[in-house]
Amino acid sequence: MPAYKFEALDADGRAKSGLMEADNAKAARAQLRAQSLVPLEVAPVSQAANDAQASRFSRRVFTSTTLAVWTRQMAGLVGSGLPLERSLTALMEDCEDARQRELIAHLRSEVNAGNTFARALGTVSREFDDVYRAVVAAGEQSGALGPVLERLADDLESQQALKSKLIGATLYPAIVSLIAVVIVIFLVTYVVPQVASVFEGSKRALPLLTVLMLGVSSFVRSWGWLVLLALAGAGALLALSMRNEEFRERFDAFWLTLPLVGRLARGYNAARFAGTLAMLAGAGVPILKALQAAAETLSNRAMRADAMAALVQVREGAPLANAMSSKKRFPGLLAMFARLGEQTGNLPKMLQRAADQLGSEVQRRAMALATILEPLLIVGMGGVVMMIVLAVLLPIIQLQSWVR
Repeated sequence: MPAYKFEALDADGRAKSGLMEADNAKAARAQLRAQSLVPLEVAPVSQAANDAQASRFSRRVFTSTTLAVWTRQMAGLVGSGLPLERSLTALMEDCEDARQRELIAHLRSEVNAGNTFARALGTVSREFDDVYRAVVAAGEQSGALGPVLERLADDLESQQALKSKLIGATLYPAIVSLIAVVIVIFLVTYVVPQVASVFEGSKRALPLLTVLMLGVSSFVRSWGWLVLLALAGAGALLALSMRNEEFRERFDAFWLTLPLVGRLARGYNAARFAGTLAMLAGAGVPILKALQAAAETLSNRAMRADAMAALVQVREGAPLANAMSSKKRFPGLLAMFARLGEQTGNLPKMLQRAADQLGSEVQRRAMALATILEPLLIVGMGGVVMMIVLAVLLPIIQLQSWVR
């Protein structure tokens, strides 16, 4: 039964809105009048999604975490033998978030109208990307939508876990760095000038360290705003330049050459590419379409260009392993597992192993980097603060010796 979104007035003149099911718009209005409501607007959810999607879904409804949970719930319901329409109904009724409930109602309306689940997801492509829809379409075509949704939920959760661990590994050093910068700026711009003013009347020469620190303090207080403005302008210019695809590709290629973060970016993108390709190939998506969809998931434009070049080679008849090995930005481990998969006829399994190993390596490197950075940042911050304290104390010690 189609779903309708309505706006109506109750007997007290208060506005009400929501979703309801009816055979047609006329029947929906009749139901509203039977509930002592005056209908103002009644529109099919599918029509609202197509005609006013920009206003209703201008912001993302699902986060990466809630999407993984929702996919897992769908997999459980469909895998247990429940029809797709009833699965969507059950999830809609249990959903507490109004926007999620409205989105699920729209999907159910599309399915009731005769569309496939993948096509229904395509009407809200902001929420479900090309990879998600391709996997669902392959599951529907193979008649194994439940297991495919389970695999998709596993992939979403593994990606979220990897991203969370990377963020967690870099969060502490970032916080320490920010606090260190704030403390140093405070000491240089406020504490040092206050202490220096005590010795302004003295004709004695100040220690060299104090003179240098006073120069730094004077520069920061006089020109600090200009430095901040220049940094903000450089950041804005970089952000605008990143919108240019050619510049973005060159920048991403340079980023991969950096000693530490470059290896992390390379491993993270390769792990995501291998995992997505393994999931798509395992779901029965043709290899060319799977390669294209997996390449679109790469955030690094240089590696995405290499993946698309590998796609061209595979289209021309080259084995996947040979196409990947010719692209030096991808780790050799990926080409090695791809070759094993092609030789054994179990490409999805081998690609998944490559993704797992690459992901574990990225996590290990990120944790090792964070472990090294934490004491280095603390020692560096302590060294800078010690220099500032010495610049303040040396004149005091010198003054005591003069008094004696």
